[in-house]
Amino acid sequence: MAEAKLRIDKWLWQARFFKTRSLSAKQVSGGHVRVNGNKVLKPAQAVGPGDVLTFTQGRQVRVVRVEKLGERRGPATEAQTLYSDLTEKQDTAPRNPGFEGKGRPSKKDRRALDLSRTPDR
Repeated sequence: MAEAKLRIDKWLWQARFFKTRSLSAKQVSGGHVRVNGNKVLKPAQAVGPGDVLTFTQGRQVRVVRVEKLGERRGPATEAQTLYSDLTEKQDTAPRNPGFEGKGRPSKKDRRALDLSRTPDR
């Protein structure tokens, strides 16, 4: 018996990586998706369990392994069972280490920050 396969654009849509199927098809045909390390240009490319997909989603590069094929585009909890996420976790350090995520800096802190950023005259 042949192994079950599904179009890559349909699978990406069912797994809820893209809001619409046409967005997922545009991502594939734009050359932004790789299957097992090979660039894919056709949305009709078939994927099945065990395939590793690499694609960009927003500003993040996602790496996922197809675990099973979906029957429909269901709720997020159902979609998360279709894949296992292999993406390396990004460092979530705050942008300004002086304030360490304490919220908005005070006026005094902002002045000190502005003084530290200005070049010496």
